[in-house]
Amino acid sequence: MFSNPDIESEKKTASVGFISLGCAKNLVDSQLMAGVLISEKLKLARSPEEADIVIVNTCAFIEEARAESMEMIETACRMKESGQCRAVLVTGCLPQRYKEGLRTKLPAVDAFIGLDELENVAEVVKELAEGKRGIFKVSSKSTKLYEPRVPGITFTGGPFAYIKIAEGCNHRCSFCAIPDIRGAYRSRSISQVVKEAEKLLINGIRELNLISQDVTSYGRDLKYETDLAKLIEELRRLDGKFWIRLLYGHPAMVSDRLLKVMAETPQVCHYFDLPIQHSHPDILRAMRRSDSIMHIEKMADRIRQIMPDVALRTTCLVGFPGETDEHFEHLLDFVQRVEFDLLGVFTFSPEEHTAAFDMPDRPDEETTAARRDDLLVVQMDIVDRKAAAMIGTETEVLLEREIPESNRWMGRARRSAPEVDGVVFVENLSADTLPGEFVKVRYTAQQEYDMVAESI
Repeated sequence: MFSNPDIESEKKTASVGFISLGCAKNLVDSQLMAGVLISEKLKLARSPEEADIVIVNTCAFIEEARAESMEMIETACRMKESGQCRAVLVTGCLPQRYKEGLRTKLPAVDAFIGLDELENVAEVVKELAEGKRGIFKVSSKSTKLYEPRVPGITFTGGPFAYIKIAEGCNHRCSFCAIPDIRGAYRSRSISQVVKEAEKLLINGIRELNLISQDVTSYGRDLKYETDLAKLIEELRRLDGKFWIRLLYGHPAMVSDRLLKVMAETPQVCHYFDLPIQHSHPDILRAMRRSDSIMHIEKMADRIRQIMPDVALRTTCLVGFPGETDEHFEHLLDFVQRVEFDLLGVFTFSPEEHTAAFDMPDRPDEETTAARRDDLLVVQMDIVDRKAAAMIGTETEVLLEREIPESNRWMGRARRSAPEVDGVVFVENLSADTLPGEFVKVRYTAQQEYDMVAESI
């Protein structure tokens, strides 16, 4: 029996769609895999719903993230059962963390690859297109550091991009599994980061968000002397108008030199995301963040002295084992005094193989939820007061997209990071306005965490 070459070719080729979950660092991994697929002449689908093979890039940081990952994997498997797609490939933190256990739990998944196998994604996709199943490629630990094959690819949908400047983490916080999942901290070279940034700017990106588990540790692992300040100095030499934003630093790692370079570099947004997790020394010691204790109290004043207009963002963790009412009141008082511009709150999630997993005296769920809510109420009051003070003032906004039904554009000021902070709704823009433009605006109103402004 003779086969039709065209039909055989159709069976072996497949379009690939991504479901990318978790943080921006995970999104960069999805972009990396997309670049590998493109370089291997494989086709990307416009959406997961239109794909032959669906890649679910998972997060396994906390229970809520794992639940979302499992839900999306099951959704993708149902798509396969209904004939909407041909195969499901699960990548990222979930298979890296749980390895063979995940394979047993999800028999409907056709392939798993871990963090050190992301560059093998094209090979795995080709095997799936040919009908192979039961593929499992997950290394015992994550040690690789990737450079994007196609550095201009972005999945953000806007004129901003994330550049992962390092992988892994050397901090051993007692509540966090990231070092076990992603390995030790390892920095990319300045030349490679600058090369990627240059490509993104050529492709129309206007905001470069430098990310890693801790950007303030950048370069400390490299043989030649470098740091985050030096990276910024090299990036500011690039042509054109653009912003540089730093995401996810560590309070104990912020040097005077870094703050000085941030203040002196026009492209750098005066914005700093520095998760404190807590303020009470007892809890910080239990969290294995005692190196933060001497820095946290004066951190905000120190930064604001050098950059008076800085927007400070932080993250707090409540419900940690041993946290008493007294400890929480200390945190509440600290947040009220410091007046962070932006603040997120997590509740404690006991993570296997972390020091805090079986610590005693964990507050019950009701108490933890109440503490989270109390902290957010205090923060909302701070946000309202700061927003009221901004009304009537002028700023610059990077436009992201038009909202036709309201004759507005959505954008962001330097004080807001993409996807996690509030936006600015801009009115009175001309009909020929385009995404990626910088416009001067005057604030006119507040809408909870967002602002309304008119173009000048």
